[in-house]
Amino acid sequence: MDSARIRRRLTELAAEYSIPGLQLAIHGDRLIRTFATGVRRHGTAEPVTDESAFPTGSITKLLTAATAMVLVADGDLHLDKPLAEQVDGLSALPERTRGQLTARHVLSHTGGLPSDPPDVRATSLRRHVEDCCRAVDPLAAPGTAFSYSNIGYLIAGHAIEDITGMTWAEAAQALVLDPLDLPGRFVVGPGRAADLVTGHAVRRDTGVARPVAQSLCPPEAPAGAWAASASDLVRLGRALAGFEPDGPLDPDALAEMRAPAPCAEPFGLADGWGIGLASYGGGALRSVGHDGTGDGTSCHLRVDPATGTAVALTANGATGFALWRELVAELPDLGVPIADYDPLPDLGDPVAPPPGCVGEYANGETTYRITHAGGGRLHAAVDGAPFADLTVYPGLRCALRDCDTGVTDQVGRFITGPNGEPAWFQVGGRLAHRGRAAVSAA
Repeated sequence: MDSARIRRRLTELAAEYSIPGLQLAIHGDRLIRTFATGVRRHGTAEPVTDESAFPTGSITKLLTAATAMVLVADGDLHLDKPLAEQVDGLSALPERTRGQLTARHVLSHTGGLPSDPPDVRATSLRRHVEDCCRAVDPLAAPGTAFSYSNIGYLIAGHAIEDITGMTWAEAAQALVLDPLDLPGRFVVGPGRAADLVTGHAVRRDTGVARPVAQSLCPPEAPAGAWAASASDLVRLGRALAGFEPDGPLDPDALAEMRAPAPCAEPFGLADGWGIGLASYGGGALRSVGHDGTGDGTSCHLRVDPATGTAVALTANGATGFALWRELVAELPDLGVPIADYDPLPDLGDPVAPPPGCVGEYANGETTYRITHAGGGRLHAAVDGAPFADLTVYPGLRCALRDCDTGVTDQVGRFITGPNGEPAWFQVGGRLAHRGRAAVSAA
């Protein structure tokens, strides 16, 4: 590992992507090396240190999944029995979903649930989950398709609370963080950390970074409330790969977490998805992990389950995702062999947008409106707000240029229905249906 080159490259990328501050932690050759650069908040002089805590966004789901698996290992939660038979508060789910939805489904994003809950009105997780159950419009039958779902993780968090009698944060602390000697720092709730690193909205074209507040509500904690340093992420990741002797789970439970679900095709996010853990790459080199975005933060974790090599990045700028894509592709040449998912492979030459693709696609209460943008491109708006410009490639795949950052760092795709016309739009691993398309189209 060439530490000097890594440090130089990290500083260069932070400047290129206008990110005020970031951390990188690498565990390899039995050693952990940490790198920190920049400031905690734009316009101040307080530096990012190795211990600084960043809102990790959806990496929190690894903590939730690990906590649930401790309950599974103890016999308090069954992965493949309907959750409604084990947990109170789910009676308002649609009947077919209620009778089939399991912990395995919600933890692997194969429950057929929409991504995001309705506006939070409840003050407790239980009541918020009850509101979600009443409002949910399933995308697919459980176990038939992958669609990334925050609602699923709220249900998992509620199950943890119902079974343990603790809050989600208390259970995660007691069952997972404490055994690993990791601090319990959270964005919301009684354990809210007072010294979190500030996130920033970033305009790549102007280089302007603007501080933003975290908008997560307390009942949404199981899907995104953990705050951590890059070193914390590496320790959790290595524990879930079986390389921490004090880890909370045995090898069989860890293997279950890493095994991709048969129906999980997380297009645009990863190569596969297990219980909490995404999988990346294939062949001789592969990794597991997760990505997460808070408000103006971007965090990433990869662990090689064969060697224990682990890499984590935390960044306090919205362009951190694009920075990560560039950095992780360079790490093997810097002496850190780690696999990742390539969201922008050789797509070929652009093609004309497919007939019939223009229109509205729904994922729960979120609506994607696809329109022609001229020049053979499409434009996507989300709930009326500009989202991305789409360039279409063979196979109904699209490269997405973000309207806020100006960065092309995501892919999406259209999926046809029985009539051969686009019936689904998938972006960020989330399925959105046009009308009531057949579930088999997903």
